[in-house]
Amino acid sequence: MADTVNKSTGVIPPPSPLEELCDAFLTRLAVEEGLSPRTVEAYSGDLRHLRMHLAMGKVERVDQITRRDLSAFASYLDERGLAASSRARALVSVRRLLRFAQERGEIDADPLEGLESPKMSHTLPRILCQEETEALIEAARTGDPLGLRDVAMLEMLYGAGLRVSELVGLPFESVDLRSFLLRVIGKGNKERVVPMGEVAASALKTYLYEGRPLLLRGREDRDRAVFLSRRGRRMTRQNFFLRIRQHAQKAGIPSERVSPHVLRHAFATDLLEGGADLRAIQTMLGHADLSTTEIYTHVSRTKLRDTVESRHPRGSAANR
Repeated sequence: MADTVNKSTGVIPPPSPLEELCDAFLTRLAVEEGLSPRTVEAYSGDLRHLRMHLAMGKVERVDQITRRDLSAFASYLDERGLAASSRARALVSVRRLLRFAQERGEIDADPLEGLESPKMSHTLPRILCQEETEALIEAARTGDPLGLRDVAMLEMLYGAGLRVSELVGLPFESVDLRSFLLRVIGKGNKERVVPMGEVAASALKTYLYEGRPLLLRGREDRDRAVFLSRRGRRMTRQNFFLRIRQHAQKAGIPSERVSPHVLRHAFATDLLEGGADLRAIQTMLGHADLSTTEIYTHVSRTKLRDTVESRHPRGSAANR
């Protein structure tokens, strides 16, 4: 908005108070909260649409925004044919901007208060059963350095719930095999400590002592990455994705059902079904919002039915 040239004067007008507020908010997201450039750009795009919409009504200050303006903006998003998830994200961007304005004392109340977000249908992530997960890992167990590496990587996804970007970017110095702990840098450059299961720690130890040195072959360890390619360089997400699909085919599992993300989801789901607390799973996965964890940790229908039967006063257990 501020970089639009006035056609009559050829001069770029100064930014409006609302634009200045948006700039300050986006700076906070990037600098203080450490959000990724892609996420900040998504917020920026949403707020740019908001300003364009408000400009039609000559609204240039945050304290001029009314509930009717925001209701009309929600309708505008709907008319553009955006998916419910995109419309909901845009309203989240606006809501966060308004809370930022409240913190700065520029408005007293949130005009979005009470305005419903678009209803979204949450599609459940794909999942492997425990037997399929074990078959996938066994298919990678070839005994050579690449097999030792792949088994360790699969065990780390399933036994520690890492994101694939965290896995391939894991530095050598972040592994504590004595305590079964990993120091991981996740989304937003946020650090967390993740515990490993004993099986995952054992597979990682075997790879580090028996596989990784053979992949280096005496070459300089410039990357200091835990997981190395055949050429002794840091593994890439693309390389690992291809490897995991090959192991799926060998295990007799349709390759389209398998990805690093599916194993991370299996980690969370199996923890939940084993009785783990949802908040603990949220911490291990590195989710900022518990609702994200709830989507990942889909409980099987059988588990839900068993819970009703054993815990509800009208369940079968109560009538024995």
